[in-house]
Amino acid sequence: MPISVGSKAPDFTLKSKTAAGIADIKLSDNFGKKQTVVLFFPLAFTSVCTQEMCDTSGGLGEYESLGADVIAISVDSPFAQEAWAKANGIKLRLASDLNKTTAAAYGVLLDDLLGLGSTAARAAFVIGKDGVVKYAEQTPTPKDLPNFAAIKAALAK
Repeated sequence: MPISVGSKAPDFTLKSKTAAGIADIKLSDNFGKKQTVVLFFPLAFTSVCTQEMCDTSGGLGEYESLGADVIAISVDSPFAQEAWAKANGIKLRLASDLNKTTAAAYGVLLDDLLGLGSTAARAAFVIGKDGVVKYAEQTPTPKDLPNFAAIKAALAK
């Protein structure tokens, strides 16, 4: 079960591949500054994940106008995430949870996906400037997308 609304969001420092090399993405860097949408997705280079991240990339301006940063997390390596993002025009900040500790801390680690082993479930969280969870959702299956209207409504509150 995902962590609940009203709880303190577990902080994380994850690796991301940027043009300058490997960089850290730390959730608490946004505390006191802006809200954060944290999107967990199972695997890069899969159709539903590609659709979700391309659609979200296309709407980044809307999240920014709501005062939010978007961080998308998967268990893929930063190098696989970078290749996938380049191939699909994904502009989100992608973070690698290769050791799967962040997905576990958020309660969204699937034990097994199609016999491939553990991976992040598809899930969405809105974290307030104060570091408290304002919205939490894990989709019923990895094929289902989060409720983006509800995410935006939580950001607007």
